[in-house]
Order: sequence, then C-alpha cells, then structure tokens
Amino acid sequence: MMWLAVACAVAGAFFLAFGAQRQGSAVQANTGGLALGGSGVIRLLRNPRWMFGLLLLGAGMVCNVAALTMGTLTVIQPIGAIALVITTVVNSRDQGIRLNRATVVAITCCVSGSALFVLLAVNVVRESTHVTVAEELTVALLVAVVVGILGTCVVLWRRKLKAFFYIFGAGVLFGFVAVTTRIIAHQLFDPNGLFLLNVQWYSVVAIAVAGGLGSWFVQSAYSSGPPDLVIAGLTVIDPMVGIAIGITILSELRPDVPAVVAIAMAGAASLAIVGVIALSRHHPDVVKRRNESRRETVKRTGR
Repeated sequence: MMWLAVACAVAGAFFLAFGAQRQGSAVQANTGGLALGGSGVIRLLRNPRWMFGLLLLGAGMVCNVAALTMGTLTVIQPIGAIALVITTVVNSRDQGIRLNRATVVAITCCVSGSALFVLLAVNVVRESTHVTVAEELTVALLVAVVVGILGTCVVLWRRKLKAFFYIFGAGVLFGFVAVTTRIIAHQLFDPNGLFLLNVQWYSVVAIAVAGGLGSWFVQSAYSSGPPDLVIAGLTVIDPMVGIAIGITILSELRPDVPAVVAIAMAGAASLAIVGVIALSRHHPDVVKRRNESRRETVKRTGR
C-alpha cells in the first residue's frame, strides 16, 4: 500500500510541475511582474494557459490526496521535490533561460535532500496512525494562528513583501492543507461507515481557509518570481511543515527509530532547505531582477 501511495505522489508531482509552469508564465504575462490585484485575478480566469494549468494542478491534487490517504505525511510529502526538476527544465526552455552553476547545485541539494529523507523515512514510519480529536483540534488551532500571522503581514506590509515571503507563506499553508487532507480522508474512509458524519467542521474550515490563502500566495509569488523558485519553496517548505506536524502531533514515526537515522533525516531536511535558500538568491531570473532593480535605483538617485 505504501508503494502505491508513492506512485500516486510521483504522478502528482508531474501534474504539479507542468501546472505550475503554465500558471507561472500566464501570471507573468498578465501582471508584468507587478503585484497581483483583483482585476488581475479576473483576467487570469479568462486566460486559457492559466486555466489549463489549473486543471493540471487539480489532477495533481487528486493524486496527492490518494497518496496521503494510503501513505503517511512523512513519506509522501517530500516526493513533490521531483516537480522542481521538471519545472526548472520546462521553464528554462520556455523562457530561454540558461541555468547557472549555482542554480544547478541548489536544485541538486533540494532534490537529493528530499529523496534521501524519503528513503530513510519509508522504513521508520508506522503504516497507519489514528488521529485523535485532540490532535485534530490542535492542527486546526495552529492553522488559525498561522493564517492570523500571515494575514496581518499582508495587511500591514503588502507593498513591501517580496516573492520569498509569499513562497514561504504558501509552503507553510499548504503543509497544513496536506495534514488536514490526510485527517479528513481517513475520517471519510473510517470502517464505522459514517463517512461525512466523521468529519469535523473546524477541519473543513481550516482546509478551506489555508487552501484559499495559500493559493493567493502562490499566484502572488508567480507575479514576482520564476515558477521553479515557487515550486522549490512549495516542495520543500510544504513537506517540512507536514512532516513536522506528522512527527510531533500525529506520532507517525515508530518509537524505536535509531538515533543515526533520526540525525540523517534531519541532515537531509537541512540540505533541502539550504537548496531552496540558495535557489532564491542565485536563480538567473532572480539575479536578473535584482540587477534591473539596482540599475533603476542608480538612475533615480544618480549613484
């Protein structure tokens, strides 16, 4: 069952990669790198490329839900790193961008760290864990806190926020979406046969709010950053948040995990995170935008 879940997650990563690339290029064309506003969203809804990307993302979401239903967060979530490689290659060809060495190294760190984490985790997680009411409520309350913090930042400093903030915020929010998805999926397929009656209202509200705000964050990140950088954040930050919750709150790891394995998992996670940070600084598109910004500053100030 676990390997079938892995296969679904891999398929979902492919849909995510191509969907993100389609939407990213559509948002860039519609906003010109400016902040995404209400009129911009309406234009996107009439854009065939963006809508096709939405369909691909929907297919990826279905695959990911199936994977989370059959597997555990700790194993399934990091597999999304495959999407980073696909998105980077597709976007570089679409935009005519030549990847520099720093970008290749950063992507390698992201994917290698995530792959190593999965290989280590698949042997030390419990196949099935029961989520208690207290654990579910804890997750919902954490969603409320995170949404409150991120929403406050947007209200107070929206004009000053950069792409990395939106990428980080979207990664955190979708990490909670993945956790809540797994909880609801297990409730729907509970052997007691109650289906929707098992689902708690606060979990539905949590997944709707986190998913809605996270989606807006992703589109805002597309308007000011390359799609492969956005995917890098989502495929590393999102899994790390999901995994942290899976380990600390949902108790997905077996209690007898060897210390050397735990240390190796932490090292692999750190490697993947370092890769995202490096990519956010050295991606050719990011470097180009930074240089253009500096030139504009020099023109305005004369120095």
